[in-house]
Amino acid sequence: MLQLQNIILEMIAKGDTLASTISRMCLEAEKLAPDVICSVLTVDRGGFVRPLAGPSLPPDYSAALDGVELGPHAGSCGTAAHLRTEVTVTDIETDPRWAAFKHLALPLGLRACWSSPILDAEGEPIATFAFYYRECRGPTELEKEIVRHCVHLCVIALDRHQRVIEHERRAFADALTGLSNRAAFNAALSELDCEVPGDWALLVLDLDNLKVVNDTFGHQAGDCLLRVAGERIAAEIAPDRAFRIGGDEFAMILQSPEMSSDLERAAERILAALAEPANCAGHIVVPRATVGGAVLSAGDRVAERVRQNADFALYHAKETGRGGFVRYWPGLGTNITRRLRDIREVDAALREDRIDAYYQPVVRLDTREIVGLEALCRMRLGDQIVCAAQFQEATKDVHVATAMTARMMELVAADVRTWLDLGIPFEHVGINVSSADMHGGSLDRVLTEAFERENVPLKHVILEVTETVYMGDGDRLVQKAVEALRAKGLRVALDDFGTGYASLTHLLTVPVDIIKIDKRFVDRLAPGDASLAIVEGLIQIATKLDIRVIAEGIETEAQAEQLQAAGCILGQGYLFSRAVDRQATTARLIGRSQRSREADRFVPAARKLAARRSS
Repeated sequence: MLQLQNIILEMIAKGDTLASTISRMCLEAEKLAPDVICSVLTVDRGGFVRPLAGPSLPPDYSAALDGVELGPHAGSCGTAAHLRTEVTVTDIETDPRWAAFKHLALPLGLRACWSSPILDAEGEPIATFAFYYRECRGPTELEKEIVRHCVHLCVIALDRHQRVIEHERRAFADALTGLSNRAAFNAALSELDCEVPGDWALLVLDLDNLKVVNDTFGHQAGDCLLRVAGERIAAEIAPDRAFRIGGDEFAMILQSPEMSSDLERAAERILAALAEPANCAGHIVVPRATVGGAVLSAGDRVAERVRQNADFALYHAKETGRGGFVRYWPGLGTNITRRLRDIREVDAALREDRIDAYYQPVVRLDTREIVGLEALCRMRLGDQIVCAAQFQEATKDVHVATAMTARMMELVAADVRTWLDLGIPFEHVGINVSSADMHGGSLDRVLTEAFERENVPLKHVILEVTETVYMGDGDRLVQKAVEALRAKGLRVALDDFGTGYASLTHLLTVPVDIIKIDKRFVDRLAPGDASLAIVEGLIQIATKLDIRVIAEGIETEAQAEQLQAAGCILGQGYLFSRAVDRQATTARLIGRSQRSREADRFVPAARKLAARRSS
């Protein structure tokens, strides 16, 4: 008996599986009582028995007992668990408690059975321990002693098993939503078979408005939003699996043919389910999400590749327009990899002070005097100067875009201060800002701090905003930002005018001071061409609205003459100058800036001061 106990306790301590531990216990008990056959069944929460160990019984016999409901006629084990007391059946053939099961036992030569319930700390049945006999009899005193020890060992083993299950549940479950967590997701991915293309698919989802809900209504409402989203996602894709893998991130492994064969439809169903309003801590919240997806393809040798493709699709979906679904296609990963590479390069350039401002002059078309500048971002790579077009992908990242704008503000403010100190009759410089800047909420502060630090009045600043920034749901936000900035004295230019949508409508709702006609119109200027008529019409409208017009991309004298004839006064382009560094810009401002007679007296001194500063 002591040997049995030591063997089983050692297996429990070593962490052997419950099934192997209890099977070994049955075999050791049968050695001590050679005339018996030992069996252990567990009882699930629904009150049904489940085979655990019966090494000396045929598998078919144990399988036939799976799912038997506890009750007074559920054999010896089902009855013992139901009554929570030992049950002895000395004749299986005639005992009514065995009526439904004797056809299983008698062919095996089993004639009697003695079952003992195994109860938990609350007295609820969790398992049964049974001895089968090949003759009609009850238990001996030795057998009773063996069973007492075995029942005690079963309690220990089952308790440890439950603690292991609970530990694993906590390790692999998200405490807030109840869904499986990132660790479970990683484990599930590692078990997927990648042999058959199209056999499974993956969706990854980000909630778009969790931060807004947290900031507006508090984290209690945000937690509720996560729970609601998790419940709806899981319900929509069942029986497939859903996981919460991060703060506002969810993932879904789709293996059912209905879901995996039509990824677009699956995503639509999930987004539609999420779009229903929810009551979160007393506030009505509509969960909003963006989804990316990928299907197992022929070239995907490992599940991690599908996961990466789905992440690429989600990244692209968030960049091109939140609230929808993007499915991965070959080449998408290359584009995003290129963007991430550009982001790393620009981020390094910002840290290493390799981002600089170059300037292209804005001139009067009649006198060719410089009346202003446009500041353009450049990056130094070794001996090369790289224009912004070559790292444009990086500017689609919000953090990179705002960091670059802040850096440009600092550089431009310092340069303007220098030009003002030189006595140059400097008018204005245009600085390009992105949608991220206008919607981020920090542009006003960054701009004001940069120019106040250099003691440069904001009247010298023009913010250049592309037309697309004014579009969509953000109109009101942009309008408020523009109004706040103009109230401080700076001006706003609408850049690349004519390339977006509903431009004239936006002139009524968002105040601007300058329109910059896009180069594509200037390129096509010719008598009889529609571009000339459009440009003439824009100039006339702008004049009546008291808005100045600057034509961009002028490269030939013929274009300059046509624009003058159409009534355009200001322009910029390669005909006058490419963008140049601050030293070259300073020299050109001294030589060609629009000056008054009073300013002429300061030019010789300014040239000397500029020469000293550049030496």
